Amino acid sequence: MTELKRTPLFDVYKEFGGKTIDFGGWELPVQFSSIKEEHEAVRNRAGLFDVSHMGEIEVKGSDSLNYLQNMMTNDISKIKDGGAQYTAMCYENGGTVDDLLVYKIEDNHYLLVVNASNIDKDFKWLEDHLSGDVSIENLSEKTAQLAIQGPLAEQVLQKLTDTDLSGIGFFKFQQEVSLDGKKALVSRTGYTGEDGFEVYCDAADAEQLWKDILQAGKEEGVLPCGLGARDTLRFESVLALYGQELSPEISPLEAGIAFAVKLNKEADFIGKEALKQQKEKGLSRKIVGIEMIDRGIPRHGYPVYKGDELIGEVTTGTQSPTLKRNIGLALISTEFTGLDTEVEVEIRGKRLKATVVPTPFYKKEKK
Repeated sequence: MTELKRTPLFDVYKEFGGKTIDFGGWELPVQFSSIKEEHEAVRNRAGLFDVSHMGEIEVKGSDSLNYLQNMMTNDISKIKDGGAQYTAMCYENGGTVDDLLVYKIEDNHYLLVVNASNIDKDFKWLEDHLSGDVSIENLSEKTAQLAIQGPLAEQVLQKLTDTDLSGIGFFKFQQEVSLDGKKALVSRTGYTGEDGFEVYCDAADAEQLWKDILQAGKEEGVLPCGLGARDTLRFESVLALYGQELSPEISPLEAGIAFAVKLNKEADFIGKEALKQQKEKGLSRKIVGIEMIDRGIPRHGYPVYKGDELIGEVTTGTQSPTLKRNIGLALISTEFTGLDTEVEVEIRGKRLKATVVPTPFYKKEKK
C-alpha cells in the first residue's frame, strides 16, 4: 500500500480536532467540528481551510504566453500583471486534462495552480508540450496554501497585515504581503462561492500562519474547516470538481464552464477543433441541477432515467446545508435538460422522482 501524502499542516490537525480521510492519495481533514457547522461558518462568518495539497507550477520564459495560449482553453493574453484567470486544459478529443487557475506575476512569468490529484499528470502534460523559450518548475512541495473564506474573511486577515486588503479586487492578487511577519502571495479567489482569500506561503510558515489566522478570527467565530464543507460549499455554488463534473470523458462545454473556453481566440489550443465541433453540432449532454421530489439523496454515480431510458448520471449530490433540500448535479442527455423536466434517480435500487432546476443553487448576496 502506498503511503498517503501529507501537507505541512498535518501535525496541527489533531490539535484542532481534525478527522482525516484518504482524499486522492492525501491524508486530509474531512471535518474539525461538523460539516454543517463549518459550512454555516463560511456562509455567515468565515472559515479557514488547509488547501496545501493543491499543486503550484511556475512557467517562465520569453515564449511562455504563446505556450500557455496553446495549452489553455481561456485567453491568457487577457490577464494583466497581478491578475488571475480560471481556465482548463484539454486533450485533442475535448476531454479535460484539468481545470486550474493561472496567475500572471509579470510578463513571461506565470504561476499555475492545479488540482492535487493531477499534479504529476499535469506537469508531465505541460512538459511533453514544451516549445520555445519556456521552463516549468513544480513548486508544490515548497508551497503551502491556506484559504480563508466567508463574509468576514477580509476583516479577519486584515488584522495580520498593513497591506490594504480591500485594494485586492476579485481574481487579483498581491505578492510579498507580510502576514504577521511572514511573506505570502494573497489572492482574492476561492472555491466556496463566498468572498475570501487564498494565501500562498512557504511550507515552513504554514503552521504558524494557520494558528495566527484562527487566533485573529477568534472574536468573529472563524472555524477551521475540512474537505466536507469545502465540497458542500462549492457544490451549492455550482463550482466544478475535477473527477466529478470534469474528467477526460467530460469536456468543459458539457461541464458548464464554457465561459473559460475562448473558441474565438486567435491562438490554436489543444482540443479546440473538438470543442468547436461540439459547439457547432450542439451538445449531446450537459450538466444540470436537479432537486428530488421523492425522499432520497442523489449521490455521485447514481443513474438518471426518463421513463425506461437511461439518460445520464449524478455527478455530485447531497442535502444542501443552506437550502435544506436534496439536490444534485447530473450529466444528462440535452433533450431532457429543460427546466422543470421530471426525471428519475435510481437510489438503492428504487427509482425516485426529481426535477430539473435552475443553478447555481446558492448565490451570495451582493454587498
